[in-house]
Amino acid sequence: MYFKISMRTNPETGRYSGYYRLVESYRNYCDRVCHRTILNAGYLDELNTDQLNLIQKILTAKVNNHDKPLFELPYTSDTTVIHYVDEFYNRMVSEKRIDVLVDNQKKKTNQIGKDLQIIDINSIRNKDVREIGAEWLSYQVMKQLQIAPFLERLGWNEDDIKLAQSHIISRAVYPASELETTRWIKENSSVCEVTGYNIEKITKDRLYNISKKLYAEKETLEQHLSVRTNELFDIEDKIMLYDLTNTYFEGRKEGSKLAKYGRSKEKRSDAKLVVLALVVNPEGFIKYSSILEGNMADSKTLEGMIDKLRIKTSSSAKKALVVIDAGIATDANLKMIKEKGFDYLCVSRSSLKNYNIEAGATTVTVTDNKKQKIDLRSVKSDRNTDYYLKVESHTKELKERSMNEQFQSRFEAGLQKIADSLTKKGGVKQEDKVYERIGRIKQKYPSIQRYFDIKIEVKDDVEIKRKKKSVEVANEKKKIATSIKWAIKEGIDINARSGVYFLRTSLEANSENTIWLFYNTIREIEATFRVLKSDLDLRPIYHQKDESTMAHLHLGLLAYWLVNTVRHQLKKQGIHSCWRELVRTMNTQKAVTTLAQNNNDEVIMIRRCSEPNQQVRKLYDALKYKYAPFVKRKSVVHKSELNDCQFIDKQLFFSD
Repeated sequence: MYFKISMRTNPETGRYSGYYRLVESYRNYCDRVCHRTILNAGYLDELNTDQLNLIQKILTAKVNNHDKPLFELPYTSDTTVIHYVDEFYNRMVSEKRIDVLVDNQKKKTNQIGKDLQIIDINSIRNKDVREIGAEWLSYQVMKQLQIAPFLERLGWNEDDIKLAQSHIISRAVYPASELETTRWIKENSSVCEVTGYNIEKITKDRLYNISKKLYAEKETLEQHLSVRTNELFDIEDKIMLYDLTNTYFEGRKEGSKLAKYGRSKEKRSDAKLVVLALVVNPEGFIKYSSILEGNMADSKTLEGMIDKLRIKTSSSAKKALVVIDAGIATDANLKMIKEKGFDYLCVSRSSLKNYNIEAGATTVTVTDNKKQKIDLRSVKSDRNTDYYLKVESHTKELKERSMNEQFQSRFEAGLQKIADSLTKKGGVKQEDKVYERIGRIKQKYPSIQRYFDIKIEVKDDVEIKRKKKSVEVANEKKKIATSIKWAIKEGIDINARSGVYFLRTSLEANSENTIWLFYNTIREIEATFRVLKSDLDLRPIYHQKDESTMAHLHLGLLAYWLVNTVRHQLKKQGIHSCWRELVRTMNTQKAVTTLAQNNNDEVIMIRRCSEPNQQVRKLYDALKYKYAPFVKRKSVVHKSELNDCQFIDKQLFFSD
């Protein structure tokens, strides 16, 4: 260090004198000598040249050897020099103009993590930008469910385990055909970086085969996941929800034993169907699943599922409660459930006509999830000893009244059209044809036709001349309808039972609130089917072989385990986003490769994950997951030309 002087007028004395700065020399990255001002010393008129030289000499030695306490500074007895040395040194320390660390090792520690490179900013390129947020989230769920260790215990090799993980995650994040999934993995996703599977090995045939291999382990895998989620979230399976849905095939499916014509819930009567039956708990986790023929009636599917369903009630001796809807709740099924050691809760298939209100029973008012009032009252039936709960919903009543009015209007309009035809030239008048038309309209509106009396007036033996290809044939005598009259049956109120239904259960007497809460858990299985069909895209099915169809549906169920595990944890934190919205949010996090050329003609290549934004960070924090699978991966390629970004063909990065 040395003093540098510039001449200026001293504002305090008004004299033209020297203004001193303490300056340091250094070499920059181009090895050029530069100077920087360490301290503005001010006007030092009272000091001579020897004193100035001694001050700068002592300061230089003191700064350079601050970590060597035994080092001896140049000796001087000049009190003025000592005063200025102490003043200037203390100022440099307080203004942080010098490094005053006592321990040199601390200075080295401060530099740890710094990798300083001189690069040409015009050479910076970004390539191989891929989605990683949703994939990393799903991978951490799989680790939580311990799927990989389970498959390893079954004897699977490491490559198949990684491929299975990649395929299940792909189904959850981007549900598509195996061909489309292959293209997505190779071009858009970082799923192979997360799982560690070699992306070059991904083909549609490998994905088909791993799906079938997973389906071969369906029973044991399903049981493992059921037990694991119970352990993770401290769940006791005291309530089981049973229901089934169907999905349709695209294609003729000739020779299939699984695809059959049946009653489609998607109104696809033109397509063959397959039935998916599920048992889930109120938290939405699957306990058992079965894939059935498409023409299987709802009421005939229950016994097989109950036989395979295990009672899981921890240390409690209380039997599990099976909740089903009215379509499955036949008397035979309810008797079978009881014989198998379960209790049941369902909507009564028939509306009770003769019932008695229990002594002392009062009306209990509750609200549904839309904050609408519902009245509950305990009643007894003369037919059996089951517990019944009468449910009256004002909102449901308004809805059913509106539907009844609409159906009645359409039914009567259809009858009027038939009546008008009797008076028109060329209209349908023959008695048998008129009855056919009435039968068709009754079939179209079954819920309303039962309330009507319909009378037809007929003329007997009316002669009708017929011609066949301009040739006269013998006259025929037919009965002709002359008029139609209809009216609502006497003493019948179409809307008498609007908004009223009955819950039936084998449970011993419980409070109305308890029974109502138990029944409302059935909504969870409805939500499960919505996720499977909409978010995980299980419909329609394009596979031609039954084996591939079952593997496809099973893969969707495995993906659902990931989805429900995430959503279950988020719901506890007050986050109720649907799965599609979660995937969209997570996809804002990307993995990107950055390339740049340094001054040594080397190409620096860095693979990094982008920082999660506020919404993504919120999800990670709620789930207690890590923010990224890796922080940074760096490599150096000795290449002087960076004009073409394709100079590195491909580099694979594998997770730890």
